Amino acid sequence: MHLRGVIWTVGILTALFGVGMMLPAIVALHFDTGNAHHFVVAGCSVSLLGLICMRFTGKKPDRLSHRDGFLIVALAWLILSFLGAMPFWTTGTCTTLMDGLFESTSGLTTTGATILTGLDKLPPSILFWRSMQEWLGGMGIIVLAIAVMPLLGVGGMQLFRAETPGPVKNKLTSRVTETAKVLWFIYLAMTLICMLLLWGAGMSLFDAINHAMCTVAIGGFSTHDASIGYYYDEIMIRWTIIIFMFLAGINFTLHFAALKRGFSLKGYLQDEEFKVYCKWLIFLIISIAIISYDSNHVPWQDVVFNTVAVATTTGFAVSDYAQWPSATALLMIAAMFVGACAGSTGGGMKVVRVLLLWRQGMREIMRLIHPHALFPVKIGQQGISNEIMQTLWGFFILYMICYAVIATLLAVTGVDILTSLSATAACLTNTGPGFAQVGPANNYADLPQAGKGILLFAMILGRLEIFTFFVLLVPEFWRK
Repeated sequence: MHLRGVIWTVGILTALFGVGMMLPAIVALHFDTGNAHHFVVAGCSVSLLGLICMRFTGKKPDRLSHRDGFLIVALAWLILSFLGAMPFWTTGTCTTLMDGLFESTSGLTTTGATILTGLDKLPPSILFWRSMQEWLGGMGIIVLAIAVMPLLGVGGMQLFRAETPGPVKNKLTSRVTETAKVLWFIYLAMTLICMLLLWGAGMSLFDAINHAMCTVAIGGFSTHDASIGYYYDEIMIRWTIIIFMFLAGINFTLHFAALKRGFSLKGYLQDEEFKVYCKWLIFLIISIAIISYDSNHVPWQDVVFNTVAVATTTGFAVSDYAQWPSATALLMIAAMFVGACAGSTGGGMKVVRVLLLWRQGMREIMRLIHPHALFPVKIGQQGISNEIMQTLWGFFILYMICYAVIATLLAVTGVDILTSLSATAACLTNTGPGFAQVGPANNYADLPQAGKGILLFAMILGRLEIFTFFVLLVPEFWRK
């Protein structure tokens, strides 16, 4: 392991993160809220810390191993989540250490769970910083750094692999740095288009910028306590967000392929994960609409919005779906666990993983009927090796064990069982709102401090997709 290279790389990420804090300072100056200096001091301090790390380790690293990549990614999310809490502390927005860490981690991991109330009265700079954290975390600040690595002379494939574990599509281009640039171009373009459409649909420019960042990042932070319910009567705003939540939940390699082919839809229609993603959303919407209409007469537009928001792990809400029949809550939690597509900004286990596990299960049933027949597991025309399937089962088992352990620990802190189960699901899948005490009409403010710490860990664990974190706990990882 190249420890100096790890520290140097985390240092450059920290320095860039500190520079990003200057943007909320500009927002504070524009709105004359009087807290610009808090962001300037925090940004300078964070950037200085990053530069010290780079200076301490000497010259930039010549190479990075895959083990270096895992350590960099884990350290980056932990350190940047801590440093991102500084503006919440210094401005007095969060009065405790844990509350600031929780809000910052929730933003950077695009979870969207919040402990803040009175959002409509908070300074615009704080609201912008929350949204910006989600936007950076959406594509991954690690990938942003990869895009500038050629200027620094550091290869980025190790980081890219660590940031995107599990079954993913092939690289978009031959070089990972070019891949990162393409991803960020698409990401930025989607954000700008979403912002312009929301602005044109009736949002203020400030709200449009914030909600566009949080929509494309599949984050779910809003500038209003009522979330998108603040614009309940604005149909165009609602449908714009639905469309972009759906698009952000798709593998970004498909967007690249469509762009390269002149906005052709052929790539989408040929991708099996995309087709299952669409069918899953349609199934959820129809099922929840039928269940909720019979007893509560919930408007179908509310069903579509809230279902897409939960299924893509965005976490926006247009109404309090916790008041719907209990059967819909079970479907919503299932949607959280499935999540969006691999290669998207969404959370959860990812559609392709669940699809492969389902097909593996069907294969075992067929083998009971025909013991000597061969039934390969395929995605499209591509066969999936037994090695990948074993990895997927290992991921699934570890994921569910983590869920059970975290939910149990949360219940031990005094949180009721329904809140524990739904809050753990919402944070581990990076969705945000849950049910009961942490439903869309409430937040996480009233949870005990220990409970917030447990869920903070769940958010990072979900963002790192389990393996990237647990590999650091294996003694062999640290041996030469």
